[in-house]
Amino acid sequence: MRIRLTREAIIPDQLRLARYERLPELGPRILFFSGGTALRDLSREIIRYSHNTIHLITPFDSGGSSAKLRQAFHMPAVGDIRNRLMALADTSLTGNPAIFNFFAHRFPKDAENDRLRSELELIIRGRHRLVQRIPDPMRKIVRNNIRFFQDYMPEHFDLRGASIGNLALTGGYLNNRRQLDPVIYLFSKLVQVRGEVRPVVNNDLHLAVTLANGETVVGQHMITGKESAPLPSPIRRMYLVKSLEDPQPARAKIRKKRAELIRSADLICYPMGSFFSSILANLLPEGVGRAVAENPCPKIFVPNGGEDPESIGLSLQDRLDFLIRGLTSDAPDRISPGDVLTHVLLDAHDKSLHGGKLQSADGSEFALIATRLANKQSRPLLDPRLLARALLSLV
Repeated sequence: MRIRLTREAIIPDQLRLARYERLPELGPRILFFSGGTALRDLSREIIRYSHNTIHLITPFDSGGSSAKLRQAFHMPAVGDIRNRLMALADTSLTGNPAIFNFFAHRFPKDAENDRLRSELELIIRGRHRLVQRIPDPMRKIVRNNIRFFQDYMPEHFDLRGASIGNLALTGGYLNNRRQLDPVIYLFSKLVQVRGEVRPVVNNDLHLAVTLANGETVVGQHMITGKESAPLPSPIRRMYLVKSLEDPQPARAKIRKKRAELIRSADLICYPMGSFFSSILANLLPEGVGRAVAENPCPKIFVPNGGEDPESIGLSLQDRLDFLIRGLTSDAPDRISPGDVLTHVLLDAHDKSLHGGKLQSADGSEFALIATRLANKQSRPLLDPRLLARALLSLV
């Protein structure tokens, strides 16, 4: 892959940004393949300019309170979906701050389970302080979804550390024939989410990786280096498995509606975040690469500004190779790297290219854009405002 270095870019494009800010409801359809919290602040920033962004979220988290829900109900993870819905919610509307606080509330980790069950009952009966602040009809909707969860909750389910928002989404999922889209749609309308949030697939699957030392590691929580010790060796391959106990590879395929979403985007972004568990995990299901290749819009990779425990030992070239390999694996003979990646967007102070070149045997080209994406306060992390304005300038 040859990289065309661009000396100058019109970033930020002030005229374009002013137009988007005047009419965000007509803003561009920027699609993010992501998960986790790395895009939370960017999402909050970008709704100033567009209410039409698309967020495909990885549902493969296996740590924290999501692990308990997945073990109990054999379901996709909903924590990252909840985070993104709240990041895109219009908090200026009456009642929305109260719902935001409700969804962000977690039961204490050190409380007795009987006390937490009593608190759950208070929520359902509408007597909990967090619920009382929510105006009707929103209050009835969230109470009903918590009631659905209680109806399905196993007798010995551990509520310690549970996110109320996750419980509400789980209740809606179980009450809608184990489909996430209906309950996401409901809560999106409830809090006026300024964008579209969807899991990339609805499957109950997990992540596994093979390391350079030959070791296999199963479970997203074991890969990130946040809930467990850092990986002892660089990742060489990532794939989906049926369960944490069964490391045999599993297949998943995106629905037609997901492919249509990808093809409808005005710009596709592979953003910063946990490179394997948040970004590449979204590209594993069959059909993602084909849908991306069929869309002629710009496709932009934004590497991490800070350290990523999952990417230890991997250069920028290595990450690009993983990204392109994941996107072209759908149809290697028909999809070229240039079909799935057109730009790499870096902070001007990023030293990833210091003393080297990005290249591949393939003759396709894409542009490397180096611009101001961080400031003294944020560096080495990217500044959400600067990144949002840069991406919007490229649509």
